Amino acid sequence: MVVGRVVAAVLMAGALGLTGASPAVASGGDPDAPTAGPCAYTPTPDDPAARPVPLPRDPERTPSRGVVEVLLRTNLGPIPLVLDRAAAPCTVQSFVHLTRQRFYDRTICHRLTTYPTLLVLQCGDPSGTGEGGPGYRYADELPTGLPPAPTDPTGERRVYARGVLAMANAGPDTNGSQFFLVYGNSALRPNYTIFGSVTTTGLETLDEVAAGGVTPTAEDPAPLDGPPALRTEIRTARVRF
Repeated sequence: MVVGRVVAAVLMAGALGLTGASPAVASGGDPDAPTAGPCAYTPTPDDPAARPVPLPRDPERTPSRGVVEVLLRTNLGPIPLVLDRAAAPCTVQSFVHLTRQRFYDRTICHRLTTYPTLLVLQCGDPSGTGEGGPGYRYADELPTGLPPAPTDPTGERRVYARGVLAMANAGPDTNGSQFFLVYGNSALRPNYTIFGSVTTTGLETLDEVAAGGVTPTAEDPAPLDGPPALRTEIRTARVRF
């Protein structure tokens, strides 16, 4: 989704960003080299990891069939996710890796947007700033066939429907750990990898977060973008299969 705090005008133009980070081992023993498999997870030395984590395994054949269930247990209720390997195999492989490494445990969902055309909750940064990541990046696996957004006369934006689970990024091929959960149909350029969906139970939790709105500030008593007024903490994230 958006990298930390992007100005409203940029957001309304469809920017949902984040940053990466870096640790661990890559191919050939070079700490800055990408993994040798098809996903080419690439260390980001200029963006150190928000929480230490190794690079994902990158086998010669990335699993690309079936689904993986992940349960986010939050202080406000469960958010079950269904990851779709066929839609985004490298993304699912990375997300499962980070979940198993407990990367998402005890992290907050740091950003809620409540624009009429951008209704998302962003999570996945252990630093809570919107600028942290896992210390590596990898390529987009962009969706095709999304319907055009009726609110965009240019035809550039597409509908990211309620229930979509997608990766935030800071530009092309900068996926890391941050992701966003869509609680209402949103209009975005199709620049964000969709890798699964939120279940009905999870949407009920998201609706509660959204109903609480964005935390007011001295400058703006009714902001449309910022930390959720209802603090939303991922206490644990677990792969269920």
